Amino acid sequence: MVELVKANLSDIPAMQALVVQEVKEGIILKRSDDEVSTNIRSYVLAKEGGVLVGYAALHIHSPHLAEIRSLIVAKEYRGRHIGERIVQYTLEEARTLGVEREVLVLTYLPEFFKKLHFVEISKESIPEHKIWADCIKCIHFPVCNEVSLVYRLDSEK
Repeated sequence: MVELVKANLSDIPAMQALVVQEVKEGIILKRSDDEVSTNIRSYVLAKEGGVLVGYAALHIHSPHLAEIRSLIVAKEYRGRHIGERIVQYTLEEARTLGVEREVLVLTYLPEFFKKLHFVEISKESIPEHKIWADCIKCIHFPVCNEVSLVYRLDSEK
């Protein structure tokens, strides 16, 4: 059975190993061990029998905006709703932390997120600090085919 747990520092080698191919392909942004360590509290892991099978991070930009980053599920575990469970976990965490409006995602798989009630937005509406802090590190910058979507927490009220 796959369980969702918060990450700890000893998980970093397995986390980095899980995303090697996606980082090479530019699907997931490369993050150093130090960067993952600094943000370790933001990660939720999916584990089966102690083996890492997926994860994502919830990054807080402001009281109004959070972002789901680096969502990955091991290829052999895809199609088992693990990604959906990770996303739902991060949305609940955003609510618990008091994020007031939206959770952003940049993705090459917009249909996956649309099924989870995310709505597409223009990239121009993404906060500028997001573009310069993260997007500039991407191998595809400045020509990016990622789609930006948000989940509107404020529409739940």
